[in-house]
Amino acid sequence: MNHQMPNDKEFIYNTDKKPLIIPEYGRYIQDMVDYLKTIEDKEKRNKSAKAIIQQLGMRNPHLRDVPDFQHKLWDHLFMMAEFDLDVDSPFPKPNPEKFKEKPEQLEYPNKGYRFRYYGHIIKKMIDIAVTWEEGELKDRLIKTIANHMKKNYLTWNKDHVEDAIIFEHLRILSDGKINMKADELKLREANQLVRKNNSQKNNNNKKRNNYNNNNKNTNYRKKRS
Repeated sequence: MNHQMPNDKEFIYNTDKKPLIIPEYGRYIQDMVDYLKTIEDKEKRNKSAKAIIQQLGMRNPHLRDVPDFQHKLWDHLFMMAEFDLDVDSPFPKPNPEKFKEKPEQLEYPNKGYRFRYYGHIIKKMIDIAVTWEEGELKDRLIKTIANHMKKNYLTWNKDHVEDAIIFEHLRILSDGKINMKADELKLREANQLVRKNNSQKNNNNKKRNNYNNNNKNTNYRKKRS
């Protein structure tokens, strides 16, 4: 039986079609939106628009019934319709100019400080702590900060560090405004701070060993057969 190759002209390649406005939804959804724009009957058009919204929501079923997410889906529908769509949306029709605006540039910290391995958030927490009034809440915050500093230090440096070193670094980062002593405050032990990391490492090693053992057994059975 002879089979004839189809003529290339019978196919419509994606490269010949207009670019997808929101590629994540795929060509099928875009075709549905394009067809929606051709429906003349307003009631039928509204019904079809809601059906497309349901299809969009199926991409994220756990968020489908969240009001803010529904608003986002309707915005996407108008975007894929190039804002040329007359349907009764439960939300205000988005302004096309708003989507053309460039996002505001993020401000990155440009002020350097010592001991960067503690992280920028720790430095912010220290700056906040020095503004608090003396009392139990401030003491608890300082203790939390110091324990986080010790954990970060152990993560990036070595397996042991004296509390006195952490308090000295805390004093430097606070410009001398927080001056704690090792005999005044006891921080958590190293094995308490990094226990989760070590546990995760052991789990990863166990999985790796199981994978290697399974491969060895598979190769052994292949040789025997």
